[in-house]
Amino acid sequence: MSLDSMLPVAPARVRALVLPIGQIKRDRFSSFVQRLNEEHVVHLRDITPDGRPNRNMFSPLAFPGGAMFYDLITYVPPPSHLALAPFELFREPLALIAIADGQELENVAFSKRQSANGHAPTLAERNIRILDQELEELRDTYPKILTHQVLIFDYAPHTEHTIPMPDGIATIPPVENSKRTTIKTIMCDISSLLLAEMTTLAKSFEGMTAIDSPGQAPARPGLNGSSWTSDDANSAARRNSQYAVSTVTRSASTSGAPDRTQARMSMPVPFKSLPFGSSSSTPSARPTTPVRSGLSNPPATFDDIVSANGSSIDVTSSEPSRPGSAGGVKSTNKDKVSVQGFGPGGLNERWRNKGRGRVIILVGSLYLQAGRWTDALKELIEGATVAKSMNDHLWHGKALELIIIALLLLGWAGVEFQVPTICLPTNDKAISSISKGPEFEEGDPDQPKHLRHLQNILPELLERIVGLYSRISGEQLPPLPLSQSIIRFCNLLAGIHLCEGKLDKESLERIVLGKLPTKALTSSPRLTIPPSRTQIATLLFKAFPSSAPELLTTVDRAIILSGIASVLGSLGFHRKKAMVVRELVSVLIGGLVEARTRGAAEVGIHPAAGLVALNTVNGHGNGAGALELGEGDIEHGIDAFLGLLCKTYGVVRFDDAIRSPSDELRQVSDTDEKVIARIQSQSSARQFGIRNVKLNILRACINFSEALPDFNGVLRFSSDLLRTAGSGVAPGPRREDAAPIITRDEQLRLITNISKTAGLSQRLGLKHLSAEYWDEFLVRGVTLDPLPPARTPIPHPKIVLPGVTTARTSQDVNPFIYNPFIRAPDKAAVERTLVAGEAATFRVTLQNPYEIDVDIESIRLDADGADFESSVTSTIVGPYRTQILKLTGTPKAAGPLKITGAIVKVRGCRERRFPIFPQPWAPETQIKIKGIGLAALEQNQKLPFPGPPLNTDSIGLNVISAQPVVVIKSTSLFQSSVMILEGERQVFSVTLQNLSSTTPADLLLFSFQDSTQGPLQTALASRDATPAELYEYELILARKQALKLRKIDDSKRYIAPGSTATFEFEILGKPGLTNGTIQVDYAHLGVPQAEISEEFHTRQVCLDLTITVNASVELARMDVLPIQGEVPKPIWTRLGADSVEEEPSLSDEKHCLLLLDLRNAWPSDMQVCLKAEDGIMIQEHILPGNTNRIIFPVPRVYIDDPHASIPALDPSRQRQFVVSSSKITPEIERGNREAFWYREKVLEKLSGSWKTLSGPAREGSIELRGLRLAPRMIEAIKIDEVGIDVSVEDAETENSPREGNGNTIFTDEFAQIRVVITNRTHEPIYPTLRLMPSLCHRPLNVALDFTRKFAWNGTLQQTLPLIEAKSSTEVVMGVIPLCRGEFEVSASVEETQLWTTTTEKEKEGGKETVVRRERSDTEIMMDAVLGAKERRIWHSRRPCRVCVRDRE
Repeated sequence: MSLDSMLPVAPARVRALVLPIGQIKRDRFSSFVQRLNEEHVVHLRDITPDGRPNRNMFSPLAFPGGAMFYDLITYVPPPSHLALAPFELFREPLALIAIADGQELENVAFSKRQSANGHAPTLAERNIRILDQELEELRDTYPKILTHQVLIFDYAPHTEHTIPMPDGIATIPPVENSKRTTIKTIMCDISSLLLAEMTTLAKSFEGMTAIDSPGQAPARPGLNGSSWTSDDANSAARRNSQYAVSTVTRSASTSGAPDRTQARMSMPVPFKSLPFGSSSSTPSARPTTPVRSGLSNPPATFDDIVSANGSSIDVTSSEPSRPGSAGGVKSTNKDKVSVQGFGPGGLNERWRNKGRGRVIILVGSLYLQAGRWTDALKELIEGATVAKSMNDHLWHGKALELIIIALLLLGWAGVEFQVPTICLPTNDKAISSISKGPEFEEGDPDQPKHLRHLQNILPELLERIVGLYSRISGEQLPPLPLSQSIIRFCNLLAGIHLCEGKLDKESLERIVLGKLPTKALTSSPRLTIPPSRTQIATLLFKAFPSSAPELLTTVDRAIILSGIASVLGSLGFHRKKAMVVRELVSVLIGGLVEARTRGAAEVGIHPAAGLVALNTVNGHGNGAGALELGEGDIEHGIDAFLGLLCKTYGVVRFDDAIRSPSDELRQVSDTDEKVIARIQSQSSARQFGIRNVKLNILRACINFSEALPDFNGVLRFSSDLLRTAGSGVAPGPRREDAAPIITRDEQLRLITNISKTAGLSQRLGLKHLSAEYWDEFLVRGVTLDPLPPARTPIPHPKIVLPGVTTARTSQDVNPFIYNPFIRAPDKAAVERTLVAGEAATFRVTLQNPYEIDVDIESIRLDADGADFESSVTSTIVGPYRTQILKLTGTPKAAGPLKITGAIVKVRGCRERRFPIFPQPWAPETQIKIKGIGLAALEQNQKLPFPGPPLNTDSIGLNVISAQPVVVIKSTSLFQSSVMILEGERQVFSVTLQNLSSTTPADLLLFSFQDSTQGPLQTALASRDATPAELYEYELILARKQALKLRKIDDSKRYIAPGSTATFEFEILGKPGLTNGTIQVDYAHLGVPQAEISEEFHTRQVCLDLTITVNASVELARMDVLPIQGEVPKPIWTRLGADSVEEEPSLSDEKHCLLLLDLRNAWPSDMQVCLKAEDGIMIQEHILPGNTNRIIFPVPRVYIDDPHASIPALDPSRQRQFVVSSSKITPEIERGNREAFWYREKVLEKLSGSWKTLSGPAREGSIELRGLRLAPRMIEAIKIDEVGIDVSVEDAETENSPREGNGNTIFTDEFAQIRVVITNRTHEPIYPTLRLMPSLCHRPLNVALDFTRKFAWNGTLQQTLPLIEAKSSTEVVMGVIPLCRGEFEVSASVEETQLWTTTTEKEKEGGKETVVRRERSDTEIMMDAVLGAKERRIWHSRRPCRVCVRDRE
């Protein structure tokens, strides 16, 4: 059964007062009461009847099918409720159950006083005796309660020593040792005793001749019904048959004070044999009527006047009553028989009949509470008939109400009944409509006929009862019982309506036991289900209390309003319910303020002295003192009540679930999904209802919580008010208006209230009380600040490590091989990489759309994945702005890491997690669609959210293992700057230090950058550069690096933790070098390079150098000259080439003269040294600013293929054939290639160096790559593919040729001209030799006229046989000079035909033809570049001069 006091069958329940006794804790007391509540329905068939013959009036044997319903209360009913007895007898407790904790019996003494029965051997027995004494005190304190019982829960007696239990004390074993019927047996025993004692109470009622109605002037003015308990020490009389029999009287007065007029008659005889030394004193009279109002009617009869004056005293014989019963001796002034107007129809007779009818109704009410429903129905029918005949409308209505309850209980028990005639309407029209209703309407055939009949008359009968209660006469029902009766009637009708308008088993279960409906009603109309909701609501609002404060107390007004709200809620009228609850809050606020003021006045403090002052005095810790509520009442009742009110109006709350503030371990989920769902739910709530009404409701809730005072309510509703007033959007730049709709002053007042209340809760030890922050979009972004360049970990694949691939076998990086350490790293990858154990800086963007400062006590980052430790800081976010806050975080272990939000503690609010919402967001304003009630809001929340998607953000990071931190400790250069001359090389050292104390640097890679690399790379990327220029750029880039590491062992590339290492570097001075950078990539691998996984990370430390390069020795001009004749011997000696022995005739064929103009641009004397092949070396001293010309012979050069393609040093350009990008003719292309190759050959054989002779000692090399060869120079340098040597011999001495200048022959004598043809190529040639004699020192036309001056044997032009590669042949021709003079014989060789790939070779035994492959595409392309291959011609370098003279 529900504990609802507004149940329709509430008058049939027996109220039992449950109190704690002895040493017991609150939570255990509540659990024990809960165990009793589980058995609050006691069936009569289970109750053992009392064996005494004078106690069997309410014997359970008379109706075993009945049941007693207990209403267990833990508080003393207020006087305004007790004053309604005996009209509403169910309001008085008839039983008292004191609960003790059996576990505390052996722990501590319950009292320090000595037991009345002497010394107890054990502490448990002593405590049991103390409990017995306290039970006696309870009997004295509550003398009007029929039975008193002490229950010791969780009692486990010792087997060796059994403690005897006094009468009135029962023990209950722990739950694990209890049976299913243990509690049930206890309740049955209490019920048996209570039924026996109810006999005495009924007899006392039957002995009365007059019973006052509520609101009627009492017969004893000046007395009130507030003295329900006995606080007088002399009032020891009680109603309890377990002890001495006494003649305790039952007074009909409204006060517990002794009546002077009946002092002698009601004084019991003192018994000396009372247990525990108790003594009897003046009994306490039992009040039977409530306090008369000051507006009550004057006495209507003479008896009333006599009673009011107290002058009529009539002594009647009193029958002995059960000791401790409600009344033993009847009141003198009430039980008298007046002689005025004696006889039928007189006033006295009418007064007696009215009293008799009321007594019958009271006895019927007792039968109803005792479970004897059939007997109650019989008594109530008789009492209703008498009350109707006497026009006693209040008691007539009460009888009809109790008859309905009896019929409902009989129907619930399955007993068939007949509706009494007294319940049927009196007019014929109503009877005919009722008779036609259920019989001729289509109904449920399973519904019993008697229930259908009762259902049909119920609406009219209840209206008639309300009319009887509301009739204005000399007796008027007070507002409290009237309103509660109407609420009970509406609960009855609502129970039928919720069960589809049928009074059946299901509806009876709800009506009798208060079972909640399985489904809640919606706002849809239910017009076809009787009784309709509109009719029920119309009847219900008749119970609405008036605004007059003197008619109802605050508590009674709150009870009535809460009952109305409960019925409206069950009917689905949530908006009507919200209005009633709003009125209830207003009533409670006024009552709380008044109670607080009164309490402050009692303790002598000012009412505004603080929230805690009153509670501290009253001993309450959470604001329960103002209404004298229990500690759990606020937590489990008021919080849910106010939460329901706010939900009805659509207040934007933090969460839909009502959470208990007393649970210190409460966990609120702040995951991304929950927060998004919360934002969407709050957005839906913002679009529901009227915002100003919501704000007013929240202000009322705040005032209510402050009046209690309820700290949790103040915090909760203040934050809800800020949340409801806010926009609930994530504003973007200049887009949404996110300002709240309340003023800044109110915002400031609310946040101050939150801060003060939370601080006060902390000081009181209520650390779990806190508000919920009102803006879910607090964190708008989290970004990671880039790490310092020296600490940034850069990812690299495994293949870039030296030694992993064949392309990188050394840590000295080839500039043409891709160097991943020089390139700019992937910014995204670098920005999301952290190092374990090293702090990183994060920027957290916070928003505050309110016009007040937000004081953040602590904020830290929230991360998933690897272990992460965030710094904690505090800040104040200014009004209406976004603010950036810096936080540091340190990952503790390697692995993936994700920053998902921030954990923020705002002053006065709960510390919670906030996700990251970087994007602006605002809900879409939906088209206004008519929606009735909360169902519209609930339906919208069930549907998918219609607004834009709401996504959270996170920062994915990768944490790598601990890495060293290497810095440049020192360098041998002063301020990292150096001055150097062109061609000079200097060595300097750099010392690196490992700052890490635990991690070594086992991987060190050095890379270099300088100011010359950029222009070179730009020139290399130019599409207009010629191959020779590209080769020059690549050569400078690859072989003339400005910075490089001197060769060291790879094992020395290691820096231990906390130690240093020194490395030496070499710098080369070259033009354009202004700055350079030494980049050191280092890492801790921890494993051999071959065992590294897919990726590793390095850090960089750079040393920037400032370099100044000055000019030293410059090449100003150069030339190449052929040598005409022999090189003098002194020249060779001067050049240091004494060992060179040249044949005089061939000396000019192997050397040429190289002319160099060298300028000293440095302000110091320079000594220049040039070296060539064959030990040729020349030294020259050059003064500052002077230019010296140096001439020395150099060997001539032969190149097999001077037209070969120009190579590329860059591997990416090393292809089989490269077509020139410039559009030039084949002749120019051949000339360019020829110049390139001859220049390279000259530079290979030539080198130069310089050193200073004054000032600081410096030395370096001369840059000779500035040499540029013109075609004339090439002709002087190169050696032709075919060599032609012409000489003249005498015929007699043919084996002794003469030198060219010494060839002397005689006229008219035979001589021989010998021509030696040498093929220096790799291919055979078909030569044709042409000899051309001529006269010296003559013009060309005359010089060739030699036919009559020079004769020869044969022809001057002849075809020679094939000359194989690398071979030579000789041709000898006989000549005769015919005259004196000087002749010149020159020769030329021309290819007769080109050498082809097909030749014929003769072998022994036959001929074999060898066929070679056809020309390839490469040759075709080369022909396109260099032109088609043609027949070549070679000329002798100088003619052979012949001197002819006459023989003497």
